[in-house]
Amino acid sequence: QVQLVESGGGLVQAGGSLRLSCAASGRTFRRYAMGWFRQAPGKERDFVAAIDWSGGITDYADSVKGRFTISRDNAKNTVYLQMNSLKPEDTDVYYCAAEISDRGVKRGPGAYDYWGQGTQVTVSS
Repeated sequence: QVQLVESGGGLVQAGGSLRLSCAASGRTFRRYAMGWFRQAPGKERDFVAAIDWSGGITDYADSVKGRFTISRDNAKNTVYLQMNSLKPEDTDVYYCAAEISDRGVKRGPGAYDYWGQGTQVTVSS
C-alpha cells in the first residue's frame, strides 16, 4: 500500500508560479512511475505530466509543455511539479498518482495504482 499526500496548491495571479509536492509513504518509491493529473468539477481527469522511476524519462501534456517541470527525489520519496507562467485555465484540483512500473511512463489515469487526495490550484486573471 502506498499513500500519497500532495501539498503546495493555492491561489496565484496569472503569470505566477507554484510548486506542488507529492510525498509518498513506503520504502519502494523508486519502483514507481509518478504522474500528475488535474480535474475540474464534472470533467474528466486529465494528464499533466509523468516521470519514470529513474527520473530519466518525462512526458508532458501539450498544454503545459515548456511551462511545467516534473521531477523527483527518490531519497525523499517525493515528486514535484514546478508550474511557471500559470494561466487561469490551469485552475483545477491537481492529483499525483503512482504506477508500479520500471518501464517508461503512461498518460492514462487507469494505468495508475495509487492516488493522492488532490490539491487545489487557482489562477486569477
